[in-house]
Amino acid sequence: MKTLRIATRKSALALWQAEHVAARLRAQHAELSIELVPMTTRGDDIVDRPLASLGGKGLFLKELETAMQENRADIAVHSFKDVPMELEAGFAIGAVLERADAADAFISNAFGRLDELPHGARVGTSSLRRQAQLRALRPDLEAIDLRGNVNTRLAKLDAGGYEAIILACAGLDRLGLGGRIRSRLAPPEWVPAVAQGAIAVECRTGDTATMTLLAPLNDAATVRCVSAERAMNLELHGSCTVPVAGYCIEVEEGLALWGLVGDAANGTLVRADGVGAADAPEALGQRVASLLFERGAGEILRAF
Repeated sequence: MKTLRIATRKSALALWQAEHVAARLRAQHAELSIELVPMTTRGDDIVDRPLASLGGKGLFLKELETAMQENRADIAVHSFKDVPMELEAGFAIGAVLERADAADAFISNAFGRLDELPHGARVGTSSLRRQAQLRALRPDLEAIDLRGNVNTRLAKLDAGGYEAIILACAGLDRLGLGGRIRSRLAPPEWVPAVAQGAIAVECRTGDTATMTLLAPLNDAATVRCVSAERAMNLELHGSCTVPVAGYCIEVEEGLALWGLVGDAANGTLVRADGVGAADAPEALGQRVASLLFERGAGEILRAF
C-alpha cells in the first residue's frame, strides 16, 4: 500500500481542490492511500497588502515546495493561475486537470451587472489585471484592494465595504457558491488570468513513480490551451505584478488565443489575438506576445 501525501494550503478552496485531486487519484488507483498535508503560506499570512507589493503569486508555493523537498509531501495542488511561469529547479507539473469556467464573476447584492453600478461605486479586487479592465470599461468606478479567501471577500461585500467585488467563477462554483454570481465577465471581451480555472499538480522532477500515478489525471486539451497562455505570459515576463491576461480555446483551426496587457492606473488596454496549430501552443503564445509588444505593451510593461 503506497501513501501519497498532498501538500495544500488551508483555505476552503485549496482544500476542495486537494480533495478533488485525491478523489480522482483514488478512482484511478484503488490501492492508493492518500493523506492531505495542509499548511499556511506566506501569501496566506499577509492579507493587508496587495500581492504585487509582496513579490507575486509564488508566495503561495514556497512552503508547499519546501515540504516536497524535505519529503514531508509528494505532490502539491495549486490553482494554476497562481503558479509562476517558471518553476523552481527540481519541480515539474505532473498533471493539469480539465479546466472549469475560466471567466471572472461580477458579484453584488444590489446590482446585476457591471454597467448597472452607479457613478463612483466601490469595486473590490486586488488584481491589477481586473483593475485595468475595470478602469477601461468604467473609469468612474473606484477600485479598492480586496484580499483574503473567498468567504472573507464575500463577507466584506456583505458588510457594506463595496458595492461589488470580482472573483473567479471557478472558485465560487467549486465551493457551492455559484449562486452569488450575478453575471459573468467573459472572454474575449473581458480576459481572465492566464490558466484561470485550471488545477495543477506539482511534483518533484525525477519522481517517475508519482508522475505515473498522476498521468491519468492530465487533460490534454487543457494542457494545450494553458501552455499557449503561459508561453505568452513568459514572453511578456508577466507575473501578478503585471496586468497580463490570456485565454485560449480549441477551435476548428487548432487553438485561438486572446492576450491583453493593461495599465491599472489609467485603463489603457493593449490587445492581440491569434490562431495556431494545436500541436504548437507555445509558438502561438509567443506570436501573440510579439503582437502585443508591436502594439505598445512594452510601454506598459516597462513600468513594472
